[in-house]
Amino acid sequence: MTNEEKKYIINIGEGMKNLNKKGQALVEYVLIISLITVLAVVLVNYLGGYLKDAITKTSCPLVGDEFIKGEKPGEGRCSSSAIIE
Repeated sequence: MTNEEKKYIINIGEGMKNLNKKGQALVEYVLIISLITVLAVVLVNYLGGYLKDAITKTSCPLVGDEFIKGEKPGEGRCSSSAIIE
C-alpha cells in the first residue's frame, strides 16, 4: 500500500469521525425533544380538567352565565340559571 493510499484511508476515517459526532448530536437533540414532548403530554393529561375548569370559570361571566362546579375536574359548566344542590 502506498503512502497516498494510506493518507486517503486516514482522511476517510477522520471524515467518518466527524459524521459520527454530528449524528450523535442529532440523536441527543431528538431525545431531549422527545422527553420534553412526553412531559408536556403527561402534564396536560394530568392538569387538563383543572385547566378546562379555569377557562370555563373565566368565560362564564363574559356571556352572562354562572359557573357550576362539576363532580370531577373538567366537568364544570356555565348555566344561565344556577341550581345549587
